[in-house]
Amino acid sequence: MAKDKFHEAIKNALIKEGWTITDDPLFLQFGGVDLFVDLGAERMIAAQKENQKIAVEIKSFLGYSLISDFHQAVGQVMNYRLILQRDEPDRVLYLAVPLDVYETFFRLEFTQLAIASYQFKIIVYSTEDEVLLQWIN
Repeated sequence: MAKDKFHEAIKNALIKEGWTITDDPLFLQFGGVDLFVDLGAERMIAAQKENQKIAVEIKSFLGYSLISDFHQAVGQVMNYRLILQRDEPDRVLYLAVPLDVYETFFRLEFTQLAIASYQFKIIVYSTEDEVLLQWIN
């Protein structure tokens, strides 16, 4: 299973923000299908004395076509979310996208409509600095 080009950068950025990587990848299984979300992570929320759990699907959008890359990302996120809602409803799924793609392709009317309709949660990351720039819920 090939890791995304920016897999280690996102992993390092999550660790810098206090997340503990629990799964690399996060293995999901249901109905005869095995799926792998890029990362699973959690961190303690001191005020609530409970763990916050996330799953992160990392996309670089470096393929031949941004729309094809987007179609693939949508399909993966929808399928992962389907299983997570059933098996781990407390784990929040995020799609991690690079800043340049977020500021261009993800600002298009079509992409905005899809993100809103599918209620995607997004992490915007810097490909150069290994930092997470924005969490969009």
